[in-house]
Amino acid sequence: MNIANVLYLLALFSVLNTTPVVAQWDSQSRRAKQAFDRAGTHLKNREYKLAIESLEKAVAIDTGFAGAYQQLGDILRRQQDYAAAARNYEKVIQLDSALTTLTWFGLGESLLRIGNYRDALTALKRYRGTPGLDPEGKRLTDKYILDCEFSVTAVANPVPFLPQNQGPAINSVDDEYFPQLTADRQVIIFTRKKDNRENFFESSRDDSGNWQNAALLKGNINSASYNEGAHCISPDGKYLFFTGCNRPDGLGSCDLYVSRREGDRWGAPHNLGAPINTRGWEAQPALSADGRTLYFVSNRPGGQGGYDIWRTELKADGGWNEPQNLGPAINTRYDESSPYIHADNRTLYFASDGWPGLGGKDIFKSYRNHNGIWEEPINLGYPINDHHEQNALTVSMNGHQAFLSTHRQDAIGGLDIYAFPLPEALRPEPVAYLKGIVIDAENNQPLQAVVTVTDVVSNDMLYNEQSDYEDGTFLAPLPFGRTYALHVNQPGYLFFSESYPLDDSTNTSDAYEIRIPLSPITVDKSETLNNIFFQTDKYTLLPESKSDLEQLIRFLDLNDRVRIEISGHTDNTGSADHNQRLSESRAKAVYDYLLQAGVSEARLSFRGYGPSRPIATNDTPEGRRLNRRTDFKIIE
Repeated sequence: MNIANVLYLLALFSVLNTTPVVAQWDSQSRRAKQAFDRAGTHLKNREYKLAIESLEKAVAIDTGFAGAYQQLGDILRRQQDYAAAARNYEKVIQLDSALTTLTWFGLGESLLRIGNYRDALTALKRYRGTPGLDPEGKRLTDKYILDCEFSVTAVANPVPFLPQNQGPAINSVDDEYFPQLTADRQVIIFTRKKDNRENFFESSRDDSGNWQNAALLKGNINSASYNEGAHCISPDGKYLFFTGCNRPDGLGSCDLYVSRREGDRWGAPHNLGAPINTRGWEAQPALSADGRTLYFVSNRPGGQGGYDIWRTELKADGGWNEPQNLGPAINTRYDESSPYIHADNRTLYFASDGWPGLGGKDIFKSYRNHNGIWEEPINLGYPINDHHEQNALTVSMNGHQAFLSTHRQDAIGGLDIYAFPLPEALRPEPVAYLKGIVIDAENNQPLQAVVTVTDVVSNDMLYNEQSDYEDGTFLAPLPFGRTYALHVNQPGYLFFSESYPLDDSTNTSDAYEIRIPLSPITVDKSETLNNIFFQTDKYTLLPESKSDLEQLIRFLDLNDRVRIEISGHTDNTGSADHNQRLSESRAKAVYDYLLQAGVSEARLSFRGYGPSRPIATNDTPEGRRLNRRTDFKIIE
């Protein structure tokens, strides 16, 4: 159940139950009682501001009027003015600690929400000992007691937290929140709320790394009549998924939409439709780095509580599968929100008021293990979390830096966007990224081509997308700890192959940029197969070669009139005769693999060239590595 609803019921119960016991709360002052009665009328009409004014007048006339203080505490707590509510509850207890046990609950909840955890714990335990509490009241009080106990320990054991305000180029006197960055951290898109209207703003870094003045997103994404917010951006910055509410094409109160960047402008939003959107409330999307899994928040039936986190997978036809609830490992009977799935595709950051926290919503981290099971969420700790509401967190691909929106004393406005070094224990698995552009080698024009990234050990394909049809760009995540094969394939062109060994712990680079010129298929053109591997001085193909071999087969399938020669090459280490035999045997090993895979013998030949055709110097280890290679050449 939504905590706000529970609190409302408890506050309402306290307010409404003043009437039957008014004799215990009475004042000897006729004027004070009249003011108190007027407050009751305002409450029935939900005129809370007028009710507060009448009650303040009542206690000004009669400073011992315990019932009026109780009413004030209840209304102020409902208005989330917790500090003022606590002062009124404390006054009730000074006057008559036995007036109503709900005073202790109201005081405990208010003290929790202003960060006075020890005194809140005392008040809540006092209330918990009340005989005859209803089940929901017991459950919520027990939850708050756990929050207080957790908070006392968390405050005593703070985590490192050095937030840096992102400055006036990003932040303003208005609220800024939901910071989302591209993988290279060069572009940030966030929501700004001005005059109760939400719109998307964007900033990019200049050559010195400083943010330029944020501006409204160009194009058709910001509307004149509706709010836009609670969004995520694909790592390459091409797609923006966001929440749109009460739109004419909506299925429910709030739906998920997507817009594509077209040059420097954003296209018209597209409603994601069923089964993602329902007649209920869907919001706060989070897209995995490979673009194939979408997380979001919904109050649809079948969840664990109020608002839950769900996920859906992209289908081959471009639609989305039926969303699945993340279950009780993540969701509670209360509310979860603001999911952010890191590029490692295993670490989820989200906000929750159901797991033990420091009051309101805190940010948590959960890791999905290799069995696909989400581990118990970890509170990011104090002072990253505090008694204020915490919302969306974004983490850089290497896991070192986080961005969030929060209230702080050095804020330019209300909610400002901050960056801070993420403590090591809270980091996800580090992920590098490969940022590339595919072009035609002859005219340098951008090409749309199929780009795949494959784990050479497991042969699992981590990335399988097309480069952008406008500018030929792509961005692929590369989790550390593995070696990857990159392939770029387009009919009518030689395919491209490259290797990225990220299994070396000394490799600290988290960003790779590459320009990929694809050569049109012409006779005598050749390309290196950079992911063909043999044991040292042997010619048996290693399993890690499978990705290149499969891509070569695919190339021959796409270009069925092509005939190729498999060419083997060595460095100049050892005798020329030995190197000649080794290069020929290695070329034949690839040739035999293709034959066994069903490629026609008429389309294949092989030849060894030994060290006779170097492409680099043989005077360095790196040069010799480059010369030890397997190529394929177009024969006809």
